[in-house]
Amino acid sequence: MEINLSDFHFLRPLWLLLALFGGLLPLLWRRSRDLQRRLRGNIAEHLLPHLLITPQDQQRLRPAHLVCAVLFLGALAAAGPTWEQDRPDFLENRAPLIIAIDLSPSMDASDVPPSRLEAAKHKLHDLIQRRAGARSGLIAYAGSAHLVLPPTDDPALLDTFIQALSTDLIAKSGKNVGAVIGQAKHLLAAEKTPGTLLLITDGADTTQLSGLDKQLDDSQLQVLILAVGSDDGGIIHDANGQPRTDSNGRPVLGSFDQAALKQLASALDAPLGSLTLNNDDLDWVELHARQHFQSASDEQRELHWKDAGYWLCWPLLLIAFFSVRKGWSLNWMAGLLLALGIGLQPTTAEANALTDAFFTQDQQGRWAFEHGHLPQAAALFVDPYWKGIAAYHAADYDLALASFARQETPQAYFYLGNIYVKRFKFDQAIAAYTQALKLQPQFPEATANLALAIALQKDTDSAEQNTPEVKPDEIKKDKAPGKGQSKAVQTEQAASDALWLQNLTTSPARFLKQKFSLQDQP
Repeated sequence: MEINLSDFHFLRPLWLLLALFGGLLPLLWRRSRDLQRRLRGNIAEHLLPHLLITPQDQQRLRPAHLVCAVLFLGALAAAGPTWEQDRPDFLENRAPLIIAIDLSPSMDASDVPPSRLEAAKHKLHDLIQRRAGARSGLIAYAGSAHLVLPPTDDPALLDTFIQALSTDLIAKSGKNVGAVIGQAKHLLAAEKTPGTLLLITDGADTTQLSGLDKQLDDSQLQVLILAVGSDDGGIIHDANGQPRTDSNGRPVLGSFDQAALKQLASALDAPLGSLTLNNDDLDWVELHARQHFQSASDEQRELHWKDAGYWLCWPLLLIAFFSVRKGWSLNWMAGLLLALGIGLQPTTAEANALTDAFFTQDQQGRWAFEHGHLPQAAALFVDPYWKGIAAYHAADYDLALASFARQETPQAYFYLGNIYVKRFKFDQAIAAYTQALKLQPQFPEATANLALAIALQKDTDSAEQNTPEVKPDEIKKDKAPGKGQSKAVQTEQAASDALWLQNLTTSPARFLKQKFSLQDQP
C-alpha cells in the first residue's frame, strides 16, 4: 500500500494529547518508585545510599510500559491517521443522467432496423437496466422540448414511457437543442447535484448553434451526443408503417447529418459517439457520466478521507495478549469481546444481544437496507419514514401505508400517492400528490406523478363509460315477497376488464401527446 506523505494527516488530532500522556507515563511510574527521593526530607541525604537496599530489577518490561504502548497506539488510532480519500462504493451508481431523445420525423428512417427511433429505444432499455438504482430523467424534443419524466430510480416506470415514444407526439418540427439544455438544467437544479445530458439524435439544426455554449456556462451539466443512423440514410415511414412520399410520390429518405452533429459537438464541447451493435456505446455513456459526476462532486463537496486508524487495532490486541503474564493483573477479556463483536459482522440482519448493545434499531435497519435485506430492515426501523421506505421497496404496501400516514411531510405524501396509484385508487393518489405539492411546490416527481394519476383516472372513467353493456346469461323473476330465495347471478366481467386494461396500457402515449400539444400552444 503506497502512502502519499504530502496527504498524510490526522482527522482528529486532539487525540494525540493522549499519546503525549502515554509517553510520560513510564517517567511518572519510575518517579513514583524512587524511594530515595521520597525519604530525603526525613533522612540525611548522605545516609540514604547506605540505609536503603534496592533490589536489582531483572525485568525491563513492566506493566507501565505496556500501558504506555496501549495509550500511544490507541491515541494514534483515535486521531484517525489518513492519507487517502474515501470514495464510497455506491458513488459510481449515483451519477444522474438526463436522456433527451429526438422525435423528429427523420428518426423513423429504416437504415438502422427496424428504425432509428426503435433502435434507440431498445438501447435505452438496456441502459436503464444497467443503471438500476441510479436516477435517470427523460426529455423528448423536436421543434420544442418537453419533460416526459423527471429523474427517477424506477427503471420499470422509465422504460414504460420510453417505449411509448413516437415521432407523432410532437407536432412542432425542428431540433431545438437549446430548449433541451434549459430543461436539463432545471432538472439538475432540483436534484442539486452535477449530472449528464445524453442527446440521442440523427442530426442538428446548424442555425441554432450560436449561444449554446453560453447556456452551459456556470453549469454542472455535461452533454454527450449519441448519433443514430448510417451515412446512406433510409426510408421514413409514417405512424401506420407506410413509406412517406414527397409531392412527386417518391419515398422520403432520412439523412444522417454527420457534419451537423460534429458542429453541434464542437459548439457544446461535447463528446460524440454512435449507436453500436454491442455494449460499447453503453460503456462509453456510463464512463463519461461517472467521471463527470466524480470530478464535479469532488470540487463542490468537502473532501472525505479514509480513516486508517483501525489497522492499529491489531498491535493493540497483540499487546493485550502480552499483558497476560505471571504477577500481572489486567482485565483484557472485555476488550477482546468488544473487538470480536465489531470485527465479526452478522451474515443476516437478525438482531442479537451484542448488536443491540452497540447499535440502535435504526442503525441495524440502515445496515440491513443497504445490504438488500428489505423485509428485515422494515421490521428493524423505528423511524417511521425509513420504515415506510424499506416497506415500500419490499412491496409491503400495508406497512408502508401505515408508516407514511403517520407523517405530514412532502415525501410521505409522495409515497402515499405512489401506493394509491399501485392500488388503482386514483382519487386518493391525486389528493396525496396535491398535498405534497402544497408543502413543497418545487417537487418535480410529485408534479409528474400527479399528471399521470389524473390521466389514468380519466382513462379509467372513459373505459367504464365506453364499456358495452353485457346482458346476463339468465333473468329470473323473484317470487312473491317472503316466498323467494336469493341467488347470485354471474355476468361476463372479463370483457369489461380486458377493455379497461387495454385503455390503461395505451394511456402513456395518449397522455404524452395531449400534454405536448397543450404545452406547444401559444
